[in-house]
Amino acid sequence: QVQLVESGGGLAQAGGSLRLSCAASGRTAGGHAIGWFRQAPGKEREFAIAISWRGGSTYYADSVKGRFNISEDYAKNTVYLQMNSLKPEDTAVYYCAAGSARPGYGGAFYSQLRAYAYWGQGTQVTVSS
Repeated sequence: QVQLVESGGGLAQAGGSLRLSCAASGRTAGGHAIGWFRQAPGKEREFAIAISWRGGSTYYADSVKGRFNISEDYAKNTVYLQMNSLKPEDTAVYYCAAGSARPGYGGAFYSQLRAYAYWGQGTQVTVSS
């Protein structure tokens, strides 16, 4: 089992930045991919960004490319989502998720909900215009 706890959400102005954290605990020893998804009111949960834990490959949704970045702190078992140049349409609940890293699989796989077995509780991000 892997437990995930997100933090860092809040209110930001358009053009501003926020950094979300996803702290992992439990059976986190290697081999996991971490993804960030988001869900706006009345919409389906959508993929934003993912990283193959300790693998170095990063995958981006077109909507966040060039604005969002993901990084890892191995010592803290924490993954960060740095969100820059925020837009009102970035307003959503943001979820981090963990799944088994699968060699040979790329963004087409890690952008799907089914790639992840563990989910955090979500953190609200609101961007005002």
